[in-house]
Amino acid sequence: MIKGAVKRMNNANEILGVRDGATAEEIKRAYKELVKKYHPDQYMNNPLSDLAEEKLKEVNQAYDYLLKRAEQKGSAGNSYSHSDNQNTGYSSYSQVRSNISTGNIDYAEQILNSISLRDAEWYYLKGMIFYRKGWYNEALTNFQQATNMNPSNMEYRDAVNKMNMGNRNYESRVYGRRDNNSGPDICSICQCLYCSDCCCECMGGDLISCC
Repeated sequence: MIKGAVKRMNNANEILGVRDGATAEEIKRAYKELVKKYHPDQYMNNPLSDLAEEKLKEVNQAYDYLLKRAEQKGSAGNSYSHSDNQNTGYSSYSQVRSNISTGNIDYAEQILNSISLRDAEWYYLKGMIFYRKGWYNEALTNFQQATNMNPSNMEYRDAVNKMNMGNRNYESRVYGRRDNNSGPDICSICQCLYCSDCCCECMGGDLISCC
């Protein structure tokens, strides 16, 4: 068991397809693409589903290892203690992402809430959880908080922009209707679905396969 784990970690860069010494952002981008590639929804009723599930576990292990190493290397020389580094929760974030992408929202939230240090990644994932629950205002608030804490992260900024775009388009159609008592028109429904698909893709899923 130990030898197998060591072998996987020695091949972690190869598994994730990143260079040795890759930054945390590079590791996250590679992880996102692989989660999308091996997502269970891609292999429903497929004889390769078991292989894809095993590959996803391998990807998660490599992600945990490489991200933790990158963050420890990045924090070298600062005053954080070992226990402080553990509380950042980076080793748990991949589990949160994986559970969100597979629809285990309650368990993802349980893991996320156990992390004491709430950094930009924490607020982004909290926003994704709120979004999956349909709490869009809370989702946008958390996406904005993540972006404020790390404005250079394109994933966070994209989430805010896509939600704002969806809200603007939805409001323009609602206020442009003559009959305010009527139900949502087909365009509004399509816009909401588009926004949902965009946010699903941020976590490696795909609500609308044709888009």
